[in-house]
Amino acid sequence: MENLLQWDPLGYGVDAYDTECVDVVQAVHELDDIEKLAKKIQAIYEFSFEQFIPLSNCMDKAKELMVIKNEEDSCSL
Repeated sequence: MENLLQWDPLGYGVDAYDTECVDVVQAVHELDDIEKLAKKIQAIYEFSFEQFIPLSNCMDKAKELMVIKNEEDSCSL
């Protein structure tokens, strides 16, 4: 989860996204498709902040998270 806690996609500071990080971690565990995960990440942040994160940014984060998920020690999300 540290990876997500350090991500500041909307410029509010890294401490602004605790709830969203929990939701994204849940999505990572539920989804195995990078594009679906990216769209879910985008939707989570858009719902909370009513701001749009470009899908390309969400795709980059989804790829990072899927790599972490697929490593032996997936506890580091």
